[in-house]
Amino acid sequence: MSRTISPSRLATLLGTAVHRAPAYRSLADALRLLVDDGRLPAGTRLPSERALAETLGLSRATVTRAYALLAERGYARARRGSGTVTDLPDAAARDGRGALLPASGIAPEGADPIDLTCAALPPPPQMHPAYERALTRWPTYLQGSGYYPLGVPALREAIAARYTERGLPTNADEVMITSGAIGAHAITARAHLQRGSRVLVDSPTYPNGMESLRADGSRLVAMPLDDDGWDLDAWGSAAAATGARAALLLPDHQNPTGHLMTSADRARLGRTFTRHGILAIVDETLAETTIDAPEGGLPDPFAAHHRRTVTIGGASKSHWSGLRVGWLRVPAPLLAPLAAARTTLDLGSPVLEQLALLELMSDDEEITRERTALARSRRDALAGALAEHLPRWRFRRPEGGLCLWVTLPEAASTALAVAAEQHGVLVAPGPRFAPEPGLERHVRLPFTLPEPTLVESVRRLAAAWAELDPAAAPRRAARTPLIA
Repeated sequence: MSRTISPSRLATLLGTAVHRAPAYRSLADALRLLVDDGRLPAGTRLPSERALAETLGLSRATVTRAYALLAERGYARARRGSGTVTDLPDAAARDGRGALLPASGIAPEGADPIDLTCAALPPPPQMHPAYERALTRWPTYLQGSGYYPLGVPALREAIAARYTERGLPTNADEVMITSGAIGAHAITARAHLQRGSRVLVDSPTYPNGMESLRADGSRLVAMPLDDDGWDLDAWGSAAAATGARAALLLPDHQNPTGHLMTSADRARLGRTFTRHGILAIVDETLAETTIDAPEGGLPDPFAAHHRRTVTIGGASKSHWSGLRVGWLRVPAPLLAPLAAARTTLDLGSPVLEQLALLELMSDDEEITRERTALARSRRDALAGALAEHLPRWRFRRPEGGLCLWVTLPEAASTALAVAAEQHGVLVAPGPRFAPEPGLERHVRLPFTLPEPTLVESVRRLAAAWAELDPAAAPRRAARTPLIA
């Protein structure tokens, strides 16, 4: 299907990113970032050079040169009679690295690039011994076909026991092992949502979960979080007014804000969902990343307050992203559609990885203690560096999770991402986490890299921010609309 974008809409997405010298390069960089981010999908016909130049207040030659540079980098192609159309370079040239990381040349000479697009800690030291022990279990599983569409029984039992310990009675028949949490998202959307279904979604939210819903044709309704978390009055009004079929939320150290929903708020929102017949899709992948436990302990799982809840979990944040093991916890009446949908995507997760996770879970007390100390140290190092080098940037120190959700003094996160790349730092701008256009005043900064690397990344971000001259942004607003 052919896509087009109007000059005014593109100007809104670009924000202030195009007002740095040289203008043609700034424009090309900002357009490339929009394509990489998915906010300007491949195959979109860009406005004519003349129309975009008039809207941005630039010369036509500047826009023409920017389009040519974009095409040279593989992010656009010229079609005779159709103008310039966005494109993506050969995916193999990206080396499988971060979504915003080009193949080479993003760091200053003599410096290593720093990728802040990934919020995942390194594997614990118990990883290798866990695989060794898993291999001793493996021969038992070599006698059959190797297909376990619901997962290895022993791991399902262990996960069920973990939910029961947390206050949600669960048996193994209510657990399905998936290929990572993203696989769980995809299975849920395919099983329980129809094309065109309205889904209430946290804003900001985890991009991959959001995109899983979009891939199956869901229509997302953004529910903004404020400084204190969820506005439950707004959720109640939206549930009544939109006819939403489902809701996706992350109540446990929400990604990217770090908010933790209280037990009382979970109970209230659960009642709202029950009243309006809403299926709750709850992503708990960060539930075990608590750094500072709240007084009175952690709240019960959301499913303890709302029976029609599909709970998504995964080992990427709690143990290691390389395991690629996730799971679904669902009440029995909801499991059959999930099992049927699973077979349209894959027939099971790798057995050895499931066994390795099972072994790791036997060491969880030690692993959790070590990873909590590591996350606390890195969180505090990042927070301290921001306070020193970028004192105008605001953030709350989260009690858990793996990142800071930072509010910038100006709506310039896309421009910051472009400028930061020139200093060898990859960051995900706020709009990447937005179900609807917006969040240009925010940027997510994970605290999962070593402390010296985090401090160095902030120094580079400070240099990039200084180049943007954000104090001039209000004077530019008249000709370049900012994203609210």
